[in-house]
Amino acid sequence: MKRLFAIGDIHGCFDSFKELVENHIMLSKEDKIVLLGDYIDRGGRSKDVVDYIILLRKNGFDITPLIGNHEVLLLDAYNIESNYSIWIQNGGLDTLKSFGIESVKDVPSCYIDFFSTLPFYYLFENHLFVHAGFNDSILNPFKDSYSMVWKSKSVYCHPLLEGKTIIHGHRPISVDFCNKQFEDNISVINIDTGCVYKGKEGYGRLTAIELYSRKLFSI
Repeated sequence: MKRLFAIGDIHGCFDSFKELVENHIMLSKEDKIVLLGDYIDRGGRSKDVVDYIILLRKNGFDITPLIGNHEVLLLDAYNIESNYSIWIQNGGLDTLKSFGIESVKDVPSCYIDFFSTLPFYYLFENHLFVHAGFNDSILNPFKDSYSMVWKSKSVYCHPLLEGKTIIHGHRPISVDFCNKQFEDNISVINIDTGCVYKGKEGYGRLTAIELYSRKLFSI
């Protein structure tokens, strides 16, 4: 393996995602890349983002996509009708439009299967990848799936998390703050720089990190 990457929340920003992968980090099949969830909602090209992830995997790239809270919201809406409005309030309508459909029940089953099989976390060497964070107040933080997609913390105290570098997204931060994390050499790293919030000062970037060099790529 050559390099180890993680990419933060994409939220339907297909052009930024493809540009980052192909022209900035220039992903090769020797690299490993972990995607931290939230591929859909709010941005305009959710389906294209998911299709691109599936294509990269099909073409032999070492891609590990995790589940985010927005994929969970879609699945909840698909499985329980009363959850539909919550998903729509959180950007689900943009996802429906990207599929050219009007109801979550019309999302093709192959995409439902894709979302349903996404893992909540991924451990590689001493790097622990998750969409949001962990519940360190229970015996096994890897059993609390709700916290892994909804709850972020900057510091953890748990023997199962000790000695790990935790890489997450979920909570948008500015690009400047993202960079500062590396100056401070902290062990919990947030790389969600709010790609979908293009009009908000300091945000609107999609960020990747190469873990061995701790180099950031942001567009």
